[in-house]
Amino acid sequence: MSKGNGKQSLKVCLLSPHPMVLSEFQRLLEDSGFQITSKQLDSMLAPDLRNLDVPRAAVYVVDAHAARQATGALLGNILDRYANARMMVVGDKLDESESYTLLRQGVKGILTYSEAREQLEHALPQVAAGGIWVPRPVLSRFVDSILSTSQGRRLKPDSVSELSRREQEVLTGLLENLSNKEVAERLNISERTVKFHVSNLLQKFGVRRRADLILLCYQHRGVTVNV
Repeated sequence: MSKGNGKQSLKVCLLSPHPMVLSEFQRLLEDSGFQITSKQLDSMLAPDLRNLDVPRAAVYVVDAHAARQATGALLGNILDRYANARMMVVGDKLDESESYTLLRQGVKGILTYSEAREQLEHALPQVAAGGIWVPRPVLSRFVDSILSTSQGRRLKPDSVSELSRREQEVLTGLLENLSNKEVAERLNISERTVKFHVSNLLQKFGVRRRADLILLCYQHRGVTVNV
């Protein structure tokens, strides 16, 4: 495999309590050219995972074999430390309810262990670039669930064209997974102003969370997801 395609710069952190799982992930990625860091989790208690010292990386691959609460604590820890982190979760037959919870927590990629054998190496660059690697039916039904609970409002084809120039700029930043502070620095405005525009965007699109807004826009724009 050619390694002259920029993959070397992609830093990937593997997180699991099981050494055999870490070893398998490393084997799957050994010829990828990614910069791989592995961390075995010594405790699966939510308070410990919430305070775990997590290495900096572009993408985190989290083994979701643990209880949902523990996985959620680890994901929250990662995002608290690194607001721009992209996260993938690998688990065993995650049902739709579990997948929805992970997506709401900011996860961008979801694979089963069997899918990871074929797809992990290909999914990581897409997730790192801001894309989503989730089975299309799961993503579609998740977006529908957001719409059905957002006071009956629907995303109109011309919604983006109805935004002000500044709102469009802020939305672009959100779709790049930038934090409010980073959007403010890019646009040379205050963080408070960014929060104001984000609040307006959520209201206009009829959603309550920025993660829901991002997924709505991905769906509307026809983002590439695995099938």
